[in-house]
Amino acid sequence: MVDRPGLITPEIAEQYGVSKDTVTKAWAQHPAWPAPAGKRGRYKEYAAQDIADFVRDHVQRQAVELEPRRLYTAQQLEDAGVGIKAGTIRADLARDRWPEPDDTEHGVNRWYGQTVMTVMTGRRGYRRGTEG
Repeated sequence: MVDRPGLITPEIAEQYGVSKDTVTKAWAQHPAWPAPAGKRGRYKEYAAQDIADFVRDHVQRQAVELEPRRLYTAQQLEDAGVGIKAGTIRADLARDRWPEPDDTEHGVNRWYGQTVMTVMTGRRGYRRGTEG
């Protein structure tokens, strides 16, 4: 086997556990996506370190420590840097992709920090620019 310093789309997808469509239609459309280092077959080839840097800076979410017993609104979660916009939390709640609130006093949805930290450990998402 030849040790290549570059990666092509199928290798990137395999290495990071995503689909080829995610690489080409989401990641590669990001303004910070690295320039190709060459071409291999029908695919553009990218420096492996450039791809690793991109994933670290724009894909991987950093774990946010929240106070486990404190209640947070969607906006407070966004402000705390969980990596998801308040509007996305509200939309995901309506689509049953976010847990029901732990508290709804005065009609305000709030979640315990522990609830959010638990759901975030299983959630995979991509940070594009300033979006979460």
